[in-house]
Amino acid sequence: MNKLKFNKVLFILFSLLFSFNLVAQKGTIRGFVYNNKTGEAEIGSTVYLKGTTIGAASDVNGFYSITKIPAGSYTLMVTSLGFDTIQQKISVKDNEIISKNIFLVEAATLMNTFEVSAEKQESKTQVKMSVAKVTPKEIKSIPAVGGDPDLAQYLQVLPGVTFTGDQGGQLYIRGGSPVQNKVLLDGMIIYNPFHSIGLFSVFDTDLMRSADIYTGGFNAEYGGRISSIMDITTRDGDKKRLRGKISASTFSSKVMLEGPLKTAKEGNGGITFVMSAKHSYLEQSSTIYKPYFAGLSSDNARGVDTLGLPYGFTDLYGKISLNGDNGNKVSFFGFNFRDNVNYSDISDLKWNSKGGGANFVLIPSTSKTLIEGVVALSNYKIELLAGDSLPRTSEVNGFNGGMDFTTFSGDNQFKYGLEFNSLSTDYQFSNALGTNIKQKESTTEMHAYMMYRINAGKLVVEPSFRLIYYSSLATFSPEPRLGIKYNVNDKFRLKLAGGMYSQNLISANSDRDIVNLFYGFLSGPDNLQEQFTEQDGSTRDIKHKLQKANHAILGFEVDLNRSLNLNVEGYYKKFTQLTNTNRNQIFDESDPAAVDKPDVVKKEFIIETGDAYGVDFSLKYSSTHLNVWTIYSLGKVTRWDGLLAYYPVFDRRHNVNLVVTYIFGKDLNWE
Repeated sequence: MNKLKFNKVLFILFSLLFSFNLVAQKGTIRGFVYNNKTGEAEIGSTVYLKGTTIGAASDVNGFYSITKIPAGSYTLMVTSLGFDTIQQKISVKDNEIISKNIFLVEAATLMNTFEVSAEKQESKTQVKMSVAKVTPKEIKSIPAVGGDPDLAQYLQVLPGVTFTGDQGGQLYIRGGSPVQNKVLLDGMIIYNPFHSIGLFSVFDTDLMRSADIYTGGFNAEYGGRISSIMDITTRDGDKKRLRGKISASTFSSKVMLEGPLKTAKEGNGGITFVMSAKHSYLEQSSTIYKPYFAGLSSDNARGVDTLGLPYGFTDLYGKISLNGDNGNKVSFFGFNFRDNVNYSDISDLKWNSKGGGANFVLIPSTSKTLIEGVVALSNYKIELLAGDSLPRTSEVNGFNGGMDFTTFSGDNQFKYGLEFNSLSTDYQFSNALGTNIKQKESTTEMHAYMMYRINAGKLVVEPSFRLIYYSSLATFSPEPRLGIKYNVNDKFRLKLAGGMYSQNLISANSDRDIVNLFYGFLSGPDNLQEQFTEQDGSTRDIKHKLQKANHAILGFEVDLNRSLNLNVEGYYKKFTQLTNTNRNQIFDESDPAAVDKPDVVKKEFIIETGDAYGVDFSLKYSSTHLNVWTIYSLGKVTRWDGLLAYYPVFDRRHNVNLVVTYIFGKDLNWE
């Protein structure tokens, strides 16, 4: 019966796609925008027909698609900050699909503005609720600890984000715990993206193309997590020449190399590679601060005694891309991330994350549909030895694969896809009662989704729907979501978003833990309590084992002038069911004496509920030389475990951040 329901959903998805393609056909211009110097894709370039309102912005792959073009002759305009504007004559016929790749030339002099801003155009045609689109340039624009610009440091200034470097570098987004944040690297799921010291991520800033951070209310393109999404893509490598970079800072050193394995043709083809290795020497360099760490002794990751910080990490990443002349592309990638924390007299923690996979972009010559796909395998293992206690270990072997199909129709967009995730968890832990908790389990998830973005005058409507089947639980989770934006005028926009979200993966930590470097994972346990006591004293039956949440976000954005933008968002996340380590446990469930005791004092894991709500303010000023970013977040996070209400460690009432950047010099080459 369940399989029949899933097949019906797939039939509906394909039927909608077919009907979408039956819309009256006009001409189409599509292609990719590249940097002429490196051959790399350029994100956010504006491609439009001069004298019309018809246009599009290039996406993370550099792809653009302009549809519903009446037959005729036009001038194709391409603008992008830092590049010369391109104008090309072009003729369009009915039902004709024209492939046009654009190569941008870097401008000799950086202009203050360009004719059409892709970012401002997208703000009018897309909902863009609770999302920050981050580029390496933006990461490098903020002050960096130790001289190493890093995504982990940039995220700490985003509205709604709380970072706890003293707890193993964990990220909390609008009331969600780390396990509720889904992190994707080139489409592959990463289970631990931050090193224990909290200042550095596993991602090399110089390798990144972009990072999209969704803090809530994300549409059905993403699923399997109930709080937030981090979607990170890397560059393919320079198509024109071999080049590299060697750098050293206070805390680490790095080597990066990229270039063509097969020289690119004039059109765009060729084979490229990019690789990076970074390694920390925190143990050695931090000894200059040893007066501040008096009495701290450790064996570092390489067995050398030091009075410095006992942290060490090594990150390796490599990628090879096969590029077709028409923009089709297949990439193969692999990574190995290591982290060590060794307090010789207290504890020894280490984790290793490794994996590899492939992704592709395909543009059929006779279709208006863009096809993307990914397949990846990964392994994450963490181990903690603390004093005389038994070791804690957690291992996750994961597989994820999927395909996405995007069809364009003017400013409208229809996207749907399928996703398959499989993971096995192996977890061992000794709790405070001396009970050895073990779980070794495999689980599979099947996802199907669709999203339709409709631009109707001043209104942008983005309904979407995701259906997830959790095979190990034999449970379906239907998840409708909706985003709406209304352009009141050219400068003021109202927006709202909301939806339902679910996940099966849980962490081996409690939200009450103040300091806990060990962050293990396991599948949702089967032996949860059968009933849950609400705060008003009423009880309800536990009908499923999933963690679930509902999001509701309302806000507005206003362009105060050409350089100043204000964005305000109020949010509410209702965590209707969470699974957490039971800090109220005082009896061993296997003990016959505990048979008559309440579940809440004998279960290893218990059900909780929670609320997270607040408001985020972001004020940005951008000019040729001066950039100022002011952020204020007011938030509150609460949890209820069936016995008492508490504030988790990541509850922060007020957060204020101010970032000021000034670029010196006539040619803007000093920052």
